[in-house]
Amino acid sequence: MTTKTPDKKGIPSFWVVLITAALTLLIGGGGAYLLGYLEISHETAEKTIPEKEERKVAYWRSPMNPTEVYDQPGKSVMGMDLVPVYEDELVDGVDVRIDPVVQQNMGIRTARVEKAPLVRTIRTYGNITYDETRTAEVSPKVSGWIEKIHVDFTGKFVEKSQPLFDLYSPELFSAQQEYLAAYLNFTRDGRKNLDLLESARERLRYFDIPESAIRAMEKSGKLKKTLTLRSPFNGVVIQKNAEAGTYIRTGTTVYRIADLSRIWVEAHIYEYELPWVSQGQEAEMTLPYLPGRTYSGKVSFVYPYLQQKTRDVVVRLEFDNPNFTLKPDMYCDIIIKSDQGEGIVVPSEAVIRSGERNVAFVVRENNKFEPRDLTLGLQMNTEFQVLSGLAPGEVIVTSGQFLIDSESDLTEAVQQMMEPKRADMNNGKSMEGETKTPIEGKEAPHPGH
Repeated sequence: MTTKTPDKKGIPSFWVVLITAALTLLIGGGGAYLLGYLEISHETAEKTIPEKEERKVAYWRSPMNPTEVYDQPGKSVMGMDLVPVYEDELVDGVDVRIDPVVQQNMGIRTARVEKAPLVRTIRTYGNITYDETRTAEVSPKVSGWIEKIHVDFTGKFVEKSQPLFDLYSPELFSAQQEYLAAYLNFTRDGRKNLDLLESARERLRYFDIPESAIRAMEKSGKLKKTLTLRSPFNGVVIQKNAEAGTYIRTGTTVYRIADLSRIWVEAHIYEYELPWVSQGQEAEMTLPYLPGRTYSGKVSFVYPYLQQKTRDVVVRLEFDNPNFTLKPDMYCDIIIKSDQGEGIVVPSEAVIRSGERNVAFVVRENNKFEPRDLTLGLQMNTEFQVLSGLAPGEVIVTSGQFLIDSESDLTEAVQQMMEPKRADMNNGKSMEGETKTPIEGKEAPHPGH
């Protein structure tokens, strides 16, 4: 009797055959199902993913000269490959869209519009002069001869009522005689003829005879040969036109005296600085020969006309000069600080001033730049006041805006050129090498990139 021997792994050969058949069927069916699923998924993906739209070229331009515009690709005048400008880069209106990389290459910088104090510091020059309200001319009201000079040189300091010179005048001597005779008659006749006495006294007053001299003449009964003319106030003799024995006519200026305890400074400013200067403002003065010392004064007057040759405006300042350190005709440096409240300000480099318009570029989303017409107000040292056109918080371009302005003009110009019949603009060189010239029309600055 024989016994059945199992295989090496202990599994009967019958079961091996059965398992192998089952696996074959399972793998075959599953693989087919998997392949079918993958095919369906691929078809679904192709249907769900939208096809990328093809960008349309609006025109072609030279890479070196953005105003050199063509309707077809080819070579520029300089022999360089033309650069395509796509229609999606042309923004409606006058907005400009510029790629961030191009913005960086253009050196575009921005700043935020803010409200800030309207403060300006005006630095200018000036020259010290006399205070015209503190100068006086000493001249006799009668003709005569100078008998004696009491102040004999220019520049000498004199005090109020100090004698300057003695004048002999026959006319004045005759007036004293009339008065003395009227006075003696008045006292001898029991104080009658008062009107005649007052008339003679008034004549002496008109000749600047002081009351003290009149009383001395009444007391002594003697006439004084000369009239002593005196200084009207404390000051410095800045002009002297006589010597002893000189004959002086009525109204001749013999002495000119100035009070230098307060001086004027005539400072010069430009027309556009006029809104910043007004009467009563504080001012500071420094002198080149006195470094580190500052004098404080104020604006006393703004002249209502311009200097014909220099085309500037003279501003008069007042400074105290108790020690007479400040001398007329000295040159000085002037600082006038002005505060006009608060307002919207932008950096001066952010404004493009063409003469007809004042434009700034506002940064918008999606790398767009919007030009804005501005109404400007006061001009600070490095900023402009904006009356209209911008609001606080907006971001504006402060560097590279001239390139953006060129881009904006080209965008508008090219769009206007592309709107007419494009069939008329086939005068370019095609890819096949036909001869062409740039599109005729308006000069076109850059479009958006």
